Amino acid sequence: MFYLTKTPGLLKALYKNCTWNFSPARPSVYLTFDDGPHPVATPFVLEQLRKYEAKATFFCIGKNVIEHPDIYQQILKEGHHIGNHTHNHLNGWKTGTDKYMENILEARKYINSPLFRPPYGRITPFQVKHLKKLIPNAQVIMWDVLSADFDTERSGEACVQNVVFKAKPGSIIVFHDSTKAWDRLEYALPRVLEYFRKEKLNMEAIPY
Repeated sequence: MFYLTKTPGLLKALYKNCTWNFSPARPSVYLTFDDGPHPVATPFVLEQLRKYEAKATFFCIGKNVIEHPDIYQQILKEGHHIGNHTHNHLNGWKTGTDKYMENILEARKYINSPLFRPPYGRITPFQVKHLKKLIPNAQVIMWDVLSADFDTERSGEACVQNVVFKAKPGSIIVFHDSTKAWDRLEYALPRVLEYFRKEKLNMEAIPY
């Protein structure tokens, strides 16, 4: 499996209508969690965020919100932000634009947010343009750093190192509150949160 854990500037330039990171002027990082809500992983994440007085953004899948409404409401109750991650975790590169937009709108019935993250980060420039016409205040949120917790061939410690060595003020960082990522997330997240606390970096939700 090939992927980059640090997003190169060229890719950011090609998708300049997407948000990849924020200004480094603020001593803040932006933790994000994809694919939930999940009955085990999401409550664990919320517990850890409370412990470290951190806020985050959860990019939720519509069908998972339907399956776990109480956990979704808990995310909101604890002051975190949420974003749309499609209704069925669709790959934009493999999905026609009309079907892709329909799936986003289906998720939007349950996820009230202007923030959108394409599953796998795969969305075409045409789809980005179409989405912004369909939802004028939509913000397509990508990332600066991947923890790689989804990669079953990596260790939890490797995920920690991915984040602590590559994140900097303004970075948007991706974790996953999912079954696939659980073993690595459980190990990595507390250690990453502790590192950011020691570095005196604020952990903030992506602003709406």
